Amino acid sequence: MRISRTFSLLLLAVLFFVPVAGTASPEEIDESIRRGVDFLLEDQNKNGSWGSPRQTKGLNIYAPIPGAHHAFRSAVTAMCVTALIESKLADEPGPEADALAAGESYILEELPKVRRATADAMYNVWTHAYGLQALVRMHARSEGDEERQAHIREVMKTQIDRLDRYESVDGGWGYYDFRAGTAKPSSSSISFVGATVLVAFHEVRQIEGIEVPQRLIDRAIAAVNRQRKSDNSYLYGEYMRTRPMYGINRAGGSLGRSQACNYALAIWGDETITTEVHDEWLDRLWKRNGWLDIGRKRPVPHEAWFSVAGYFYYYGHYYAGLCLELLPDDLRATHAESLSGILMNLQEKDGSWWDYPFYSYHQPYGTAFAIQTLSRCR
Repeated sequence: MRISRTFSLLLLAVLFFVPVAGTASPEEIDESIRRGVDFLLEDQNKNGSWGSPRQTKGLNIYAPIPGAHHAFRSAVTAMCVTALIESKLADEPGPEADALAAGESYILEELPKVRRATADAMYNVWTHAYGLQALVRMHARSEGDEERQAHIREVMKTQIDRLDRYESVDGGWGYYDFRAGTAKPSSSSISFVGATVLVAFHEVRQIEGIEVPQRLIDRAIAAVNRQRKSDNSYLYGEYMRTRPMYGINRAGGSLGRSQACNYALAIWGDETITTEVHDEWLDRLWKRNGWLDIGRKRPVPHEAWFSVAGYFYYYGHYYAGLCLELLPDDLRATHAESLSGILMNLQEKDGSWWDYPFYSYHQPYGTAFAIQTLSRCR
């Protein structure tokens, strides 16, 4: 029987690119987290940070020095701090607690200094968002130490101020501004960047004494909704609004960002993001994982089918992990089993996870995302 080329390619995708999920015990998940934390301890820089501009391939993304790398390193360090806290392995004295303390000192010092690298490169928006999430957890850990908590709150305010300053004129956030390079960015709002910031804002606003301007929240929600399609796939960015059926804007291309956008809208009170919506998109993440996995570890962004880039992979699974928190117990257990199985199957021999070769930031950020996801699967 003759098999079409299209069918053959799809069969290969199913057979070779979909990670095999299995049932993992809590002890096995804990061991996987343990190995990930061990990698972070080994990979930490002497100054407490993670990552560096060290080249890991010949082709790298546009990253004007030094500002882009200051933002990358600070963002990745904040993510690793969050991962160490959520792993629970730094709760007692030991090397994990020492690594956490060094990472916390680094971000308290560096976060207020981070700015956009150039008028057109605004990677710092990621730094401010993940910085806020780390600071929220640091604040909780510092209960009883009023002086330290006050310091942390002051740094939080600097990050909110930066996100206000670098908000797009259209609402929401982007990480490039190729339109004009104006003082107030004229960048296109990017759906998943807005979702990332909205998640951070929701967390930080729970802390007494910290305020986030309501106009920032309202404009970001509106921007994400303008990019939302009827099936809860999301445009990559608002600049693609006239091309809703372009590959990256279809369900396969949105697989790594729909969870982030759905979660962000849900926690801010959007009642149209129902349990059924979360269940459907978490189910898609498992059944169609091959569309994301085909892009994993490819050195060129967006070269895979549906223009998927490798760095969507662990990002998408992390926000899927957050979505678990909004589900009833039975669905949460089912999807947690799928998520943990996928991630544990992909852990590298050195204990790390990575999805896109990116200077030397890729292993710590992939590992941080995976640890945080698995922590929600226990």
